[in-house]
Amino acid sequence: MVRSGGLLTSVRDPVALKSIAVTLSINDFVAGVSATLNYENEEKSPLEAFFVFPMDEDSAVYSFEAFVDGKKIVAELQDKYQAHKRYEEALSGGYQAYLLEEDKCSRDVFCCNVGNLQPGSKVSLTLRYVQELPLEDDGALRYVLPAILNPRYHLSDGREDSNLDMKTPIVPLEELPYTLSMVATISSQLGISTIQSNCPLNPIEYTGDNKTSAQVSLAEGHKFDRDVELLIFYRKVHSPSVAVEMGMSGRPSDSLMGAPSAMVSFYPDIPEVETTTKRGEFVFLMDRSRSMNSPMSSKDKSQLRIDAAKETLILLLKSLPMGCYFNIYGFGATHEEFFPDSVMYNQETMQIAVKKVKRLLADLGGTELLTPLRKIFRKPPIPGHPLQVFVFTDGEVVETFSVIREVMFQSKKHRCFSFGIGEGASTSLIKNLARVSGGTAEFITGNDRMQSKALRSLRRSLQSVVEDVSLSWNLPPQMFAPMLSPEQTSIFRGQRLIIYSLLIGKIPKEEATGEVCLSYKLHGKSYEEKVTFSLQPKPDDNLTIHRLAAKSMIQSKDFGFKETSLMYKRDVLDISLESGVMSSFTAFVAINKELNEPIQGPLVHRDIPRPILLGAGPNRPSDGYPKALFCASAPVTLPPWLKGSGKCVATIFMPNGTPQQRQNSQKKKCVVHTDTRPELPHLAKYDSYPQGSKEHSIAQLIYLQNADGSWDMNEDLAKILSTSLEDITAARPTEVLEPSAWATMLAVTWLHANGKELKDEWELLERKAVVWLHNNSVRGFNKLIRTANKLLKTSLSPSIFKL
Repeated sequence: MVRSGGLLTSVRDPVALKSIAVTLSINDFVAGVSATLNYENEEKSPLEAFFVFPMDEDSAVYSFEAFVDGKKIVAELQDKYQAHKRYEEALSGGYQAYLLEEDKCSRDVFCCNVGNLQPGSKVSLTLRYVQELPLEDDGALRYVLPAILNPRYHLSDGREDSNLDMKTPIVPLEELPYTLSMVATISSQLGISTIQSNCPLNPIEYTGDNKTSAQVSLAEGHKFDRDVELLIFYRKVHSPSVAVEMGMSGRPSDSLMGAPSAMVSFYPDIPEVETTTKRGEFVFLMDRSRSMNSPMSSKDKSQLRIDAAKETLILLLKSLPMGCYFNIYGFGATHEEFFPDSVMYNQETMQIAVKKVKRLLADLGGTELLTPLRKIFRKPPIPGHPLQVFVFTDGEVVETFSVIREVMFQSKKHRCFSFGIGEGASTSLIKNLARVSGGTAEFITGNDRMQSKALRSLRRSLQSVVEDVSLSWNLPPQMFAPMLSPEQTSIFRGQRLIIYSLLIGKIPKEEATGEVCLSYKLHGKSYEEKVTFSLQPKPDDNLTIHRLAAKSMIQSKDFGFKETSLMYKRDVLDISLESGVMSSFTAFVAINKELNEPIQGPLVHRDIPRPILLGAGPNRPSDGYPKALFCASAPVTLPPWLKGSGKCVATIFMPNGTPQQRQNSQKKKCVVHTDTRPELPHLAKYDSYPQGSKEHSIAQLIYLQNADGSWDMNEDLAKILSTSLEDITAARPTEVLEPSAWATMLAVTWLHANGKELKDEWELLERKAVVWLHNNSVRGFNKLIRTANKLLKTSLSPSIFKL
C-alpha cells in the first residue's frame, strides 16, 4: 500500500467517518463508556481509513467490536506486533480488517484503522472503556470526553514512530464532516444534587426515587470546539467506602480476574497544621511555546494562555514563604531560567522575578520539557529545602514517556505538581508527572482560573508531610487481601485516595463483613480511619473494578516502547492480555473473513480530518493555525509495518494540492514560525482584566505586596482602596507606629470585603500579611478594625486577623 500524507486545509475527498455516538453510564464514582464510530464508503474504490483521536489517560479500554451487515465481529487483544501482522495479512488476503491501538508515544492518543472498506459498504466500530472519575475540590465528580487533539512536538533527537506523525486533514469546525452525540445515565444511592456541563445539554430527566438516577444528553450541533465536560454533584461524596466485585467464572480463584476484587475509597481527614515558617525550593516551569498565545477557551474575549500564566506566576511569587528558595524556567524549543541557580526568596529577588515575568512572551517555538527538567534535577539539593517542581503546559509534547520516566527516576528528591492548560492538553503527560512523583495534577479549561488551581497546589506543597501511609485488613480466617495498587507515598488534605486489592480465600456463605484501616503519621502522631464493608461480592458483566485495578497496575509499569524495561514489558503484556485492558504493547484486531474480495492495486488511503483549536478565537483563522505550523515539505513518517528493506515512497501534498514524491524520508524537527507579533501593551501591564473590574483591582493590590507580606502606604495603594493617601494618613491610629502596618491592615480588610469569590487565590499571601502584623507587635485589632471599617466603608470583624 502507498501511504499518502501532508497537510490538507479542506476536505477534497469523501470522508468515511460519518458520526460518533457515545453512551455514558456513571455509577457512583466510575464511568462506563461505549463509543461507536460509524463509517460508510461512498467512493468507487476500497478504502483504508485512519482516525486519530484523544482519550483520557485513565481510560481502561477493554472491548472493540465491528458490526458489518448485521453481524458482530469481536476483536481480540493481542501482542501489538502480532496484531499488526494479522491486520496486514488479512488485507493482503482480501479480507476486511480493523485495528485499534494506543499511540507509542502517549497513552491518551488512539488510532482506529478500517481496512478494505468496500464501495457502498457501512461498518460500525464500538470501543468500550471504564474510568475512575476525579473528585474536584468543590465536591463535583468530573467526566471529560476529549474532543480536541492538539499537535504534539518531537524532541530534536526523537526517533519514535507515532500516530501523531500522520498529517491528518485540518478543517474549519463548521466544515467538519462527522457529528458527535452523547447520552449519559447517572445513578447513585448518594442522591444527585445537580449536573452541569460546559456544553449545551438537553433538559435533565430524573428517573429514580429521591433523585438517585438521571439521564441527560448532549444537545445537537456540537462543533468539536471544546472537550465535553460533565460535573456531577452528589449529596454526599466524602464518606469512605469499599465495593467488592465478583471475579470471572472459569478463572482460577486466586488470579487477577478470577478472584473477587475490592475498590477502597478513603477521604482522609488530615488535621490542618499551621506553621509560621515554611521551607522548600520552589521551581516553576512555564510553557512559552507559541501555542500559549492561544485563548484559554473558545469563548470570545477569552484570556490568552500566556497572560493567565504571567498573572499566575506573580500570584505564586507573592504567596511564597520568606526564607524559601525559588527559580522560574520558560521552555519551548529552547529554555531560559531567571537565575543560574535557585535564589533565596526576599524583596530584592522577588522584585527581579516579577519584572522578568511581566516581560515574558510565548516566543520559544515548540515544546521541549525534558531538557530543563534534567538541568533542574542535576543541580545539588539545598539542605533543609525539599524540591517542589510546578509544570505548566498545554501538553503538546510527543516524548511523554521520556519525560515521565525522568520525573519518576528523580521522585525521591522532589514532588511535581502539573497543570494542563486549555483544551487538548495531554492527560497522559499531566497526570503521570504528578502520579509518579507524589504530587497532584490540575486541568484548566473553559471558565477555570489558572490562578486558583495553581494556589491550591502551592497550599498542598506547603502541607506537612504525611508519613508511614499503610492499609491493613481485618478479614475472616484464611482470607487475605493482596494489594494491586502501587504503594501510596503521599496524601493531601481534601484529596480522595483509591486503592485496589484482591480478596483471596474462602468467603463465608452467611452475611459476613470485613474491615479495612488506613493509617498514617503526622508530626509523629498516629492517625487511623476505618470502614466496615460486606464481603459478599456483586456481579458486574463489565468487570469494572477488575479492569480499573488492571489499568492501575499497567500505568505503574508501562512507559511505552522505548522507555519500558524488558522486565516491566513482560509484566505489562501479561496483565494486559489477562485482563483484556489495552496497553502500549497490545492492540485490538478484528477480521471479517466472510468478505474475500481480491484487492486490485493499493487501497485508497483516507485520513479522517480532525479539528484543532490552536489560536482559535476572535480575529483568528477558524482552523487556528499559525501559517507555518506544518511544513508542506515535511517528511512523512511511515508506520512500522510499511517499512521494508527497499525504498519507501510517500506522497506529499504541496500547497497547490499537487503531489510530490519523496524517497527514504527521515524524521526532522518542524520549527514553528509566525509573523504575528504580540501586542505591545502586554509588555507593560501585569494583568489583562478590564480597568476598574474587581479582578483588575485584586491583581493590582497583589502586585503591590512586598515579599514579607506587608504593603507600603502610598498613592498606588490608596487608589485601589478608593480613597486618598491624605485620608489614609489622617485615619492612621496612633497605636500603629509603622505606616506599613496600617497599610497592611487596610489591604487585608479590603481583600476580605471585596475579594470573597477569589479567596482561594489570595489566601496564602493574606496569611503571610497577618503573620507579618503579629510579628511586628501590632495589637488591639478590635479597635483598629473599627477605624478601618469606617475608612473603607466595610463591616468586618477582628477575627480576620487571627493566626
